[in-house]
Amino acid sequence: MADKSVVDWIAFILIIVGAINWGLIGLFGLNLVTLIFDTIPILLRIVNILVGISGLYMIYYLTKK
Repeated sequence: MADKSVVDWIAFILIIVGAINWGLIGLFGLNLVTLIFDTIPILLRIVNILVGISGLYMIYYLTKK
């Protein structure tokens, strides 16, 4: 675990945020990211893009090992 870079950790945290958000959407119909950032649409879009990029990065990370 110590060989992870800062980018690895940020991507991992964003993946967890995305997974929890999708779980909340599935269980309760509650989109936590939208609830928090709905008043700032560009920030909502940026967070969603970063979560998506983190997912792609994790595919790369897992296949490079």
